[in-house]
Formats: sequence, C-alpha cells, structure tokens
Amino acid sequence: MKFNIADPRSGGQKKVEIDDESKIRPFLEKRMGQEIDGDVMGEDYKGYIFRITGGNDQQGFAMKQGIMKNGRARILFKKKGSLFNPKRTGYRRRRSVRGCITGPDLAVISLKVMKKGDKELEGCTDRDVPNRLFKKRKNKIAAVFGLDHKKDDVCKYVAKREIKRGDKTHYKAPKIQRLITEKRLRRKKLIKREKLQRFKTSKEEAAKYEKLISQYVKEKKASRAAEAKVKAAATETKK
Repeated sequence: MKFNIADPRSGGQKKVEIDDESKIRPFLEKRMGQEIDGDVMGEDYKGYIFRITGGNDQQGFAMKQGIMKNGRARILFKKKGSLFNPKRTGYRRRRSVRGCITGPDLAVISLKVMKKGDKELEGCTDRDVPNRLFKKRKNKIAAVFGLDHKKDDVCKYVAKREIKRGDKTHYKAPKIQRLITEKRLRRKKLIKREKLQRFKTSKEEAAKYEKLISQYVKEKKASRAAEAKVKAAATETKK
C-alpha cells in the first residue's frame, strides 16, 4: 500500500510504499480525520503523529467524509462540495465514491503530519517549499505578520512571483482586498457627496412639485368661483 505523507509546515510531500502487512494493519478500519502514531510504520517515523485525510481505492475512487461505509457507494450530489463541482445552477449528478472508513481495498492513503518526530523525513519535512499563493485580504495579512493596520504598509508583505522573459524580469502580485487607499477614500467621499446631492435635488423637486400643485388648485378654485358668480348674475337678470 502507498502512503502519501504531507507536511503543511514545510509544504513538502512524500510517497512511501509499504508491503509489510503488520505496518499496514493499524491503518485499517480507521475513519478519515482520525490520528495515528507513526511508530507503527517503523523506526524512521518514531514520534510522528499522522492524521488520515483521505485515500483512493484500486480503481481510483476517492474517499468522502460523512459516508460511514467501508466500501463504495453511489451518491446523488446536489450542491458544490468535495468531489463535485456543478457547472450550472440546479445541476445534479450521481457518482460513485468510497466511504470514509479505510479498508484493505485502498491503494493510497493520504496522511498529514500533525506532530513532527525525532528524525527528518527526507523530501518531506526537510524541504522548504515557498507558498506561491498567500493571503490577499488586508486584515488577514496584518494578523499573520503582526502589523499595525494604520501605520505599516501591507503591500510589502504580499507573496510575489518572479517571471523572467528573456532579459527582463517581471513580478506578479495579487490585488489586496479591502485595502483603504487615498483613491478609495476619494471615491467614498464622491459617492457620499453624490448621495447627498441626490437627496437635496429630490427634496427641491418635491417642493417645486408641491408648489406647482397648490398653485394649480388655487387657480382651479378661483376659476370655479368666477364661473359660479357668472351663473348667479345670469340667473338674477333672468328674474
């Protein structure tokens, strides 16, 4: 059986193939998310604590958390999640997945290093793989490096990539989210000013409309009163 060991601290990964049944047996009948001592794999893994994060069977079907079964099952997927990415709204699909309980039919078991042991794992814990993708939101970057939100410049702490094209070297960096800049402050002021201006103009237009309506009503009343006087004068002349 193959074991894919990943160390989140260093970013390294290592694939180990073990044929000894006595070393494989402790990993059987375990659930995804359970932790196990590395001593069962041999002296090189003494002191290590691994967490089972997944695995694939001989045909390549991946394990899925929450399916309490030691074997394969056909699941109707409705929402986006692990092992299912719908391309449109309302899309459903029935797929075969493996349960979250490990068994002898697995070809690969994925392990995550939770606690480092006495020895270094060659190609896994002794490496230092740079993190290409890092945090993009201003508050999260400041929390990682312990920066002051108002004084320190967060743009200096973004993960940048170096791209070489011939003799020239370019640097790529993600756009920082929720970064308060002078441009953003000016835009907010402009939005606020336009909002207040809209309130003011709508109020003025409403006042003009009310004045026009009241003037129209007064003119209507005056014309009716004039018509009534003319009718009254006509009736008196007839008499």
